[in-house]
Amino acid sequence: MPKIKKKTPKPKKEKTVKPQKAKFFEAVGRRKTASARVRLQSQGEKTFSVNGKPMESYFPILEQKQTVLSPLEAVDCLSQFQISVRVKGGGITAQAGAVRHGISKALVLFNPEFRKKLKKAGFLTRDPRMRERKKFGLKRARRAPQWQKR
Repeated sequence: MPKIKKKTPKPKKEKTVKPQKAKFFEAVGRRKTASARVRLQSQGEKTFSVNGKPMESYFPILEQKQTVLSPLEAVDCLSQFQISVRVKGGGITAQAGAVRHGISKALVLFNPEFRKKLKKAGFLTRDPRMRERKKFGLKRARRAPQWQKR
């Protein structure tokens, strides 16, 4: 009968994990059916792109630009980051609100001291208002069919 040699397990090398600084800070912002994935980078060119386009061309209306830039203005970091955003769903105004929410959450990841200012301004709260669903027997969510006497 042949002898069976038992294999002794080799000692595993311990991996040393070094804490690394994050290359970027990523957060997701939502509003109605729009969702935005925001990435903040402190290194590199200080640009702001939304879905591969400059922010000024994606949000042409001044009110939407102000909505998007408001968290950066609140913490005085307007030209400090390279910001890249992927946004989808909803309308253009809801997308602007989603981008604002995402930027605010990413700024808190970057510096937790910003939380107090952003929370007070209401930028960290997700707006819960959604479109109401259509009900049966009605034309829209609440619009009843026109009533006829005869």
